[in-house]
Amino acid sequence: MSARHPIISVTGSSGAGTTSVRNTFEQIFRREDVSAVYIEGDGFHAYDRDTMRAMMAHEPTLSHFAPRANLLPELEEVFRSYSESGTGRTRHYAHDDADAARYGVPVGAFTPWEPFQPGSDLLFYEGLHGCVVDNNVDLARYPDLKIGVVPVINLEWIQKLHRDRSTRGYSTEAVTDVILRRMPDYVQTICPQFSWTDINFQRVPTVDTSNPFIARWIPTADESMVVIRFKDPKGIDFSYLVSMIHDSFMSRANSIVIPGGKLDLAMQLILTPIIMQLVERRRRLA
Repeated sequence: MSARHPIISVTGSSGAGTTSVRNTFEQIFRREDVSAVYIEGDGFHAYDRDTMRAMMAHEPTLSHFAPRANLLPELEEVFRSYSESGTGRTRHYAHDDADAARYGVPVGAFTPWEPFQPGSDLLFYEGLHGCVVDNNVDLARYPDLKIGVVPVINLEWIQKLHRDRSTRGYSTEAVTDVILRRMPDYVQTICPQFSWTDINFQRVPTVDTSNPFIARWIPTADESMVVIRFKDPKGIDFSYLVSMIHDSFMSRANSIVIPGGKLDLAMQLILTPIIMQLVERRRRLA
């Protein structure tokens, strides 16, 4: 952790909603005039799409959730480098035609590595592995703020099924195969990270999601609740949050439950002062 060069890590599995959380952070950064450099976890996959497909044909449990399919030591080095000197590098992965046009590389390929722009206030990571701790890496020790985005698993599967079918052209069978392939690493690599996070946002549907593989619609925000868990509730003004967020309530001494449609408001109320603390401390030391 670094007072001069703070790091924020948002960790969630594929389809968890980390992109919408990133959008909220970007709104806060823009409003508060915070200069951030960004890392997308996809940029630290170890293989391009064609190579990964060839490898998966011979390894039935290999998936992008697996540490061995990602450059986690390199990601740890970027975290270390940024925390010490505000420097590092990243690249982008082209998921689809829109990404390919934006980055100027074929679909399924990576852009070249590029160094961070100097003079940033903080580093923002969003991806699958921001808090991995195992025998090879300890990514959780570097971020100053660690956020987990964790829908209940049936909802996560519904979101992934709908996204991959509508935007990536996959069949239900193909997405189901990916889900099954990922399960060992979901249990062994993804879930343990949420014990390291400072704040978890877990979306829970209030409609029937018993069979996610036939669900026609993703439950809306108004059909959901969000459980917000604080690892250390010290200093969190729960009475203020409950008064500001209509129909919210505390479920445990470190947890508040809010209507799904109030997630953006809750994140703004909770995260803005934390982010500004990190930035103001950095600017005092700069």
